[in-house]
Amino acid sequence: MSKEATFMSCGERHRLSRDRPHVMGILNVTPDSFSDGGKHALGDAALRRAAEMLREGADIIDVGGESTRPGATPVGVQQELDRVVPIVERLTHELGALVSVDTSSPEVMTAITKAGAGMINDVRSLRRPGALEAAAASGLPVCLMHMVGEPDNMQNDPRYERPIEEEVAVFLEQKIARCRGAGMDGDRLLVDPGFGFAKTLAHNLRLMNRLEYLQHLGYPLLVGTSRKGMIGRTLSREVDERLYGGLALTTLAVSKGAWIIRTHDVAASADAVGMTSAVLKEGK
Repeated sequence: MSKEATFMSCGERHRLSRDRPHVMGILNVTPDSFSDGGKHALGDAALRRAAEMLREGADIIDVGGESTRPGATPVGVQQELDRVVPIVERLTHELGALVSVDTSSPEVMTAITKAGAGMINDVRSLRRPGALEAAAASGLPVCLMHMVGEPDNMQNDPRYERPIEEEVAVFLEQKIARCRGAGMDGDRLLVDPGFGFAKTLAHNLRLMNRLEYLQHLGYPLLVGTSRKGMIGRTLSREVDERLYGGLALTTLAVSKGAWIIRTHDVAASADAVGMTSAVLKEGK
């Protein structure tokens, strides 16, 4: 994002201020999410959960129609469209929400743009055929994430020649250059270091400890650590016991420059983000 920009345009109706960090609430409309396993997969349940997250302080609702947990297998394009497009339409039209869609499929990117979504969040960084062109044509902001391999094999002994923060930075620089080469304006791009994606616990801990290294890229930073295995393995906690560890990571991430925090636990995270931001700004 350019130094002059004070906000990011997200479709025709929404703008996100770059002067404060934001909370992105996770809405999985899949039957096999690692965390909420289909709890909000149906339309009315998904709409109720989204409305609840907005009340709790979410600035963005991130809709996912394909699980990207470790070991997950891809879903068909039509199945993803059937899961995602109707809820995007309802969230935008009935709730007026700023909706991001977690997708790697160019057909889905095109469809959710027409449905009113305001952001594309691609764990594969526009690697699928046609994704770069679809994202560029959408006019929407795009989040590029570090991941090597695919969800079904990314955790098969991930190793890197350089320190993880350098590997992530080089990877993201390459993806940014590819997007800029396709004509995408820099003000439309943000980056995600990909905690839990093709990384060991040691990688994840080092990356969080050195997260500010990525600030030199010059692009807004999205961080998602909510309920992830790095918390479970460090603290010996099951998925439903990871809130407090997640809030610690949220506070660290914001203090190191994160602009968007992606989370399942919106109310608690919104408080953590707001309090950390107030301290960093000394209440200004």
